[in-house]
Amino acid sequence: MNGKAVLRAGVVQTCTGVDAAQSAQSIAAAIGRLAAEGADIVFTPEMSNLLDRNSRRLADNVRDEAGDVTLAAAIAAAQAHRVHVALGSLAIRLPQGRIANRSFLIAPDGQLLARYDKMHLFDVDLPNGDSYRESATFAPGDAAAVADLPAARLGFAICYDVRFPALFAALAHAGAAVIAVPAAFTVPTGAAHWHVLMRARAIETGAFIIAAAQSGTHADGRQTYGHSLVIDPWGRILADLGEGPAEAVVSCDLSLVADTRARIPNLRHARPIAPPA
Repeated sequence: MNGKAVLRAGVVQTCTGVDAAQSAQSIAAAIGRLAAEGADIVFTPEMSNLLDRNSRRLADNVRDEAGDVTLAAAIAAAQAHRVHVALGSLAIRLPQGRIANRSFLIAPDGQLLARYDKMHLFDVDLPNGDSYRESATFAPGDAAAVADLPAARLGFAICYDVRFPALFAALAHAGAAVIAVPAAFTVPTGAAHWHVLMRARAIETGAFIIAAAQSGTHADGRQTYGHSLVIDPWGRILADLGEGPAEAVVSCDLSLVADTRARIPNLRHARPIAPPA
């Protein structure tokens, strides 16, 4: 990294479709561009390899870690450009036949430093007629995860996880100064809740929130909200990538984490709460 208390975060906003090879090319190219702009670490969205509501087609196209072309391309790009990559998430085939929604942290030498499987699955019927049943296809993760970068500890969450503040509190108590929240938010929920939820999690944890998002109309017909965000520990929005494919490199002053947690010591004051009688 750069030797200072600054993390230069590259953020990728994509409109991923159902062609994994195309996704792999797109992600690798973005990693290269952002590394050339000085990024220490590149963050990509949820489902950076395949975004497909057709469960049968998804099942036909998803691969295990060894066979996933986007993971291989991201590892090669991390090595070629000497940059960390927080690969937001990939659909990964599990040995028992289910699928994981899995985040990866890749080191500049290509080593996989961490994995995190999305814990909270999105099952809902929306007023606009959209219906989502993640649990019909995906297996939930069962553990939170953090990993150390040279400049800070990174925590992991994915999309719907943002609605569960206990996970974020656990990451903050584990020392996370930066929390990745890759997402593919729907347009109705995004317009109503995206900015509020992300700012709330930053304020509650006194951590940077880096939320790389999907945006646009996808090959499977869904529409995602976009507005990838970088938010500082005080809740200030440092970057909002708007709609459509986009990229940015944002400098995060990591000294703000200790400063904010000293000013608002809620993490130290938290007490266990028993259910009401």
